[in-house]
Amino acid sequence: MEESTLLDSGQGRKLERFGPYVIDRPCSQAVWKQQKRKEWKEADAEFDRNERWQGSLPKEWVVQIDGIKFRLQPTDFGHIGIFIEQRPFWRRLAEMSQGSKILNLFAYSGGSTLACAQAGAHVCHVDSSKGMVFWARENAALNNLEKAPIRWIVEDAMKFLQREARRCSFYDGIILDPPSFGRGSKGEVFKIERDICNLLELCKKCLSKKPRFIFFTCHTPGFTSLSLHHLLDDLKLGGSIEYGEMVVEGQKTRSIPSGAYALWRSK
Repeated sequence: MEESTLLDSGQGRKLERFGPYVIDRPCSQAVWKQQKRKEWKEADAEFDRNERWQGSLPKEWVVQIDGIKFRLQPTDFGHIGIFIEQRPFWRRLAEMSQGSKILNLFAYSGGSTLACAQAGAHVCHVDSSKGMVFWARENAALNNLEKAPIRWIVEDAMKFLQREARRCSFYDGIILDPPSFGRGSKGEVFKIERDICNLLELCKKCLSKKPRFIFFTCHTPGFTSLSLHHLLDDLKLGGSIEYGEMVVEGQKTRSIPSGAYALWRSK
């Protein structure tokens, strides 16, 4: 089990190593020239322009990244089960979450959930995909967190927040990474341009009396870090807002822009 590395990027592609495997995948942000021709020839697998995997990858394998183990596998969408641009935030989320109650919405395979749980937080993990919640639970087991205080919820995020608000169920910190477009567990449609303000207002209603943070990430074109700042600022929570660009960090190569983030903190 080894960590991940961005080896190179350019011409609409990115080349990454996850454990022992080197993977070549599309990357629309990488509009520059590739720098390292030799490394590209050593890829174990490629997700091609016809959205098919070519090459040789196992059905699944395990990597450890910053102390968190993940089960990875190639999917039909070209994903492998981790958004590596979130990596720089896991330690910060862990530090902010100690001894608190955390809600993770659109939680995918659970990187942020596991980081917070390792720090001793009580976490509610919400995703509309039953398969992704199962995957996240498998990752929890890999990290010996089967008995950690994590609630695993398969539900539409908006409906879940509405119910939690009615129940006066509050959280000290909220993490959310909404998609551009998504469907809930019962076919509910989420469109970020239409629904994001209502979603954030619901998040505000579910904050405890002494909240710590809201961590908001987004990959939708047009939703810049300044856009995310303004959306959080509209909540009128006081405190401070940090915002910036998420990147897949390169080691001796160019980093790749990969969405935006904004972090509201009460202090």
